[in-house]
Amino acid sequence: MKTYLGTGRRKTSVAQVRLTSGTGHVLVNRLPIEEYFTVENYRRDATLPLELTKTNAQFDVFVNVRGGGKSGQAGAVRLGVARALVEYNEELRAALRPAGVLTRDPRMVERKKYGQKKARKRFQFSKR
Repeated sequence: MKTYLGTGRRKTSVAQVRLTSGTGHVLVNRLPIEEYFTVENYRRDATLPLELTKTNAQFDVFVNVRGGGKSGQAGAVRLGVARALVEYNEELRAALRPAGVLTRDPRMVERKKYGQKKARKRFQFSKR
């Protein structure tokens, strides 16, 4: 039984994904995906590469994800699954690339600057 690995990152989340041949079970941090991602959009986002390539029932997916919030973790899982699928079959890249699931989202939280309330918000300015 061959295992395909993929690492996905989004914001501050990191997901390590293992694909093994199976029946379509998805476990995230040893929990079924329905329990871990309670929001439907996050579940759909995480399994999008499997749906695009129509390999839902071919693989069991095991994910370890840490860091960030649920949204970032779902994005990290999506990238990890997509990379693992490309490792399984390079021809799937043609279906995944146009959907944008192989692209690492570079957006990160901007740091807070000194003399300001937040990254861009400033304290109220008084001229007099």
